[in-house]
Amino acid sequence: MTLKTSFSLRAVAVATGLLLSMHTHAALFEDTEARRAILDLRERVERQGEEIQNFQRSLLEQQNQFEALREETARLRGEKEELTQELRRQQALSQGVDDRLKKFEPTQVKVDGVEFVAEPAESKAYEEALAVFRKGEFVAAVGSFSDFIKRNPKSGYVVPSLFWLGNAQYASRDYTNAIKNFNTLLGKAPNHPRAPEAMLSVANCQLELKDIKAARKTFGEVVKTYPQTEAASAASERLAKLK
Repeated sequence: MTLKTSFSLRAVAVATGLLLSMHTHAALFEDTEARRAILDLRERVERQGEEIQNFQRSLLEQQNQFEALREETARLRGEKEELTQELRRQQALSQGVDDRLKKFEPTQVKVDGVEFVAEPAESKAYEEALAVFRKGEFVAAVGSFSDFIKRNPKSGYVVPSLFWLGNAQYASRDYTNAIKNFNTLLGKAPNHPRAPEAMLSVANCQLELKDIKAARKTFGEVVKTYPQTEAASAASERLAKLK
């Protein structure tokens, strides 16, 4: 082998070594980059996993809060319903008490155009007595009105009760007591709307008792005391027949 040939072989060997060295270095570089990329990806995945876990925990907390809020809302709704029912019970109780009180509270009433205050019991008793009269049960009506006047001497119903009592007695032919009660009415309330009729009824009772003189006098008093009334017109007609 010549010296030139040996040199050439060494040169080729060196070149080949250099090439191999460069290839090995490039491979090592590529492996390092790949590992770094993998590590970066793994870190990102791990971070995303933590973020997902944090998001899941946040969702769970929100769900728990929502559930607690829903339970609280249901509890409050239940309490509201209980309070509403209790309020209704109290209102019903209060209304019941008011209704019961109204049964005993005096009220403003109007009879024969005259207004006065009366207790419910008075009104009830008077209406019941009047209902008996209207059924034509005059003897029973006498008892009902007499009892009412005795029990309620200061009632505003006394004057109209005296009027109907007198009429019930007249219908029962108890003329003497009828006159007495009509005159009691006139003494208590001479300006009452029923007063002209009461005085006319006194005269009619006197006629039934054959006391013509007294009847004539009473008819005249009706005309004089209550002119421009139907009672006065009726009294004038009867006076004319008595002459």
